[in-house]
Amino acid sequence: MLRISGAGESHVGLVRPDNEDSGFIGPTCMLVADGVGGGAAGEVASATTAYAVSATALVRAGDDPAAILRDAVELAQAQVHAGVLADRARTGMATTLTALVTDGSRFALAHLGDSRGYVYRDGELTRVTRDHTYVQELLDEGRLDELEAAHHPWRNVVLRTVNGSEKGGPDILELYLRPGDRVVIASDGLTDLVDEAVIAETLADRPDDDAVSALVAAALGRGGRDNITCLVATIVDGPPISADGMLHGAVRNPDNIIDLAAVRSVSA
Repeated sequence: MLRISGAGESHVGLVRPDNEDSGFIGPTCMLVADGVGGGAAGEVASATTAYAVSATALVRAGDDPAAILRDAVELAQAQVHAGVLADRARTGMATTLTALVTDGSRFALAHLGDSRGYVYRDGELTRVTRDHTYVQELLDEGRLDELEAAHHPWRNVVLRTVNGSEKGGPDILELYLRPGDRVVIASDGLTDLVDEAVIAETLADRPDDDAVSALVAAALGRGGRDNITCLVATIVDGPPISADGMLHGAVRNPDNIIDLAAVRSVSA
């Protein structure tokens, strides 16, 4: 049975007063949710979304990964909406989401926003997500090149998020992963400052936990102007294990989660 084995870290960075990122990594699920900068209660949106997705993956272990992700994102949208209704000061709260789920053989990835997912195989790093940003659309249209995009004043304008709306659903991709493949999911606090060549070089000679520490340190060394969350995992083949997983960032505080009872098993 294939499962996820890795490490993660979430750091507030060197500029922001609070950490609005959330992360989770366990045998069947890994994810990063980045509360959209400048939005109200970004830490509530990211924590609620991270909880909804990771808990749904846990209670529905063995189900179709793509179905789990579709249902989990729908639940997260509903919970963020409920959070705004409960407290109008949260109006505008939103979060990105990049999440990988497996049933032991199949893998699916859901993506909304500008956190990123990568697969590292045989020494080659491949980005498997497309940023849902205004600048990415300009790139796709040929109106900007990569250098211009990196310095564009609107580079962090995100067009699709978990924001309590049914509009703009996630990209859901089926990934064909095998033992030894490595997966990186990171918030833009890392990828805006650490380029893909450095990520690949770091993975080439470091195990997962060392790679996480080195990549976060690299982002801090380049200014750490945003919250930084990074997960690195290796796909392994072995017996199933019962470990729930590790929480990182804002989701570690249960007060940031709209409703801990929102996730229920199918039979409940």
